[in-house]
Amino acid sequence: MSTDKTSTGRTETLDPWVREILRCPVTGATLTDGVGPGGEPELHSTDPDHPLAYPVRHGIPVLLESDARPL
Repeated sequence: MSTDKTSTGRTETLDPWVREILRCPVTGATLTDGVGPGGEPELHSTDPDHPLAYPVRHGIPVLLESDARPL
């Protein structure tokens, strides 16, 4: 489950049903929970040829190709 801390220190999580339906908008691959280089939560694409990492900001996955980084 992806989590993110708010400015108040409260942890937010994605609902399991939301997490289950999310897919990489570029490749359609499933997404797994991950952690970015700075320790922030991310969703990682499982596509073997074009894996991308998408940020999770304030508990909300940002599934924009322009915000993704290559893995």
